[in-house]
Amino acid sequence: MDTSIEQMRQDLALAGYALRTRQRYLRTAEHLQKRFDRSIGEITRHQVREFVATILAHSRSASWKRMELAGLAFLYRKTLGRPDMVSFLSWPKDHPGLPTILSLEEVHRLLRAIDHPCYQAIAMVMYGTGLRIDEALSLRVEDIDGARSVLRVQRGKGGKPREVKLSPALYGWLRRYWVREQPAKPYVFAKRQTGKPPTQETMRDALRLAAEHASIKKHVTPHVLRHCFATHLLEAGTDVRVVQALMGHASIHTTARYAQVTEKLVRQTPSPLDLLPHKRR
Repeated sequence: MDTSIEQMRQDLALAGYALRTRQRYLRTAEHLQKRFDRSIGEITRHQVREFVATILAHSRSASWKRMELAGLAFLYRKTLGRPDMVSFLSWPKDHPGLPTILSLEEVHRLLRAIDHPCYQAIAMVMYGTGLRIDEALSLRVEDIDGARSVLRVQRGKGGKPREVKLSPALYGWLRRYWVREQPAKPYVFAKRQTGKPPTQETMRDALRLAAEHASIKKHVTPHVLRHCFATHLLEAGTDVRVVQALMGHASIHTTARYAQVTEKLVRQTPSPLDLLPHKRR
């Protein structure tokens, strides 16, 4: 392996980056090295520009492109100490549409349509707590604190830990799931055969099939359950700052995005015209 990439691996670990982020950054560096078939130290600034152009021309999302560019930035700024090689970088901006939201009735139908007990339990945790798919899959038995009614997320986005509410209904359901399925420890959702949780792709397929069986026309993904968690809490009157903490958002502006799609809030918001005094002529 290229010595620069190995040094980058060590630097990422020392900096405390999350495992998935380290893997993504390293993969970007490996793609750069393979593209020009030479060591990282021999690649020119012009070639780095060429590589960046291929990233920006890709049809993937702006967040994917930013992750690729961040890997290059770490390689040259931190590991190699050559910030001039990437001084031209600019970060693509998101122009996100509104997230897909299921109604309460649609969520109920979706959960009932998942016939695999493990996949159903994972989906219930994501909807019941707002966990990201990787956070749910990596849950360990010791992360469930029934006495305090919380779930501990040891390494959320950015490696940040947090606690989320564990409702009595979800806790009772998880206890029944555990007794019935007896998954292999330490994971809550481990397969008995492998001792490991299912993959994210497996969960995506399970939700897609469940949506078809439940006659839900919307595009349902694991992240949609997280969207529904936030939106339904806001519709129920939960303060946006509480939802921000539960979701693990660094900025309240990210959480406020869900207020744009809450049908209940839209219906309840009066028009300024309705607030004017009306007198008969």
